[in-house]
Amino acid sequence: MTVLITVWGASPGVGKSTLCAGLSRWLADSGLRVDHFHEEEILTRPQFAAVAEEFKATGKVALGTLIAGTAKFVDAVAASGDDVVVADALMPFVPTLLAMGHGEEAIDAFMADLTAVLAPVRLVMVFLDGDADSALVRAAERDGEQWLDWYVGKLARYRVSPPVTDVPSAVQYLRRERAVTLAAVRREDWGLVVIERADELPPDEVLKVAQQGLRAWLGAVAGGEKSPRSE
Repeated sequence: MTVLITVWGASPGVGKSTLCAGLSRWLADSGLRVDHFHEEEILTRPQFAAVAEEFKATGKVALGTLIAGTAKFVDAVAASGDDVVVADALMPFVPTLLAMGHGEEAIDAFMADLTAVLAPVRLVMVFLDGDADSALVRAAERDGEQWLDWYVGKLARYRVSPPVTDVPSAVQYLRRERAVTLAAVRREDWGLVVIERADELPPDEVLKVAQQGLRAWLGAVAGGEKSPRSE
């Protein structure tokens, strides 16, 4: 059974993409077949073509379209023979659902359907926790103040709650996004590895903690015992 590692974080700038790259190299060096699913590939992977077309046409994506795209993705994973997929900000789509104005009841129903579709893979989320305020500062230092203006403006155009108008309100929204994501994943009993204070740790330390947390799950790839549910 392929292991699907989906990597999320409390905020942009917390190190998701860096961790995904490090995990992909580590796993490949271990002799495993690895598919590194970059964040932007949601718009180019053929299994999510309908998702990309719907988003480009309307700025929204129907929940059924997300479920259908995920089902095609799972079929492709099964056919590929890959041992591990490392996905940068893919499932469970919670920020997308919040941006489209869905409430927590609708998100819970969607998560139940999504979890059923993902049953053929061994699923574990790595969540990089930390302070959204400091993580946004780090992202702005990396990408420039114009990036921060763009990011706040993007959130302001969405139907998020609480509404975003400036950096402090963006931080408040990100805290809600974090809480909703973790609560939804825990309710559906997904595998979960939370890396505390990820925004304060150097990338090599974040990678080391993630490696330790994932070893039990990855043992299943080599025919080990069924992996535990992790808090």
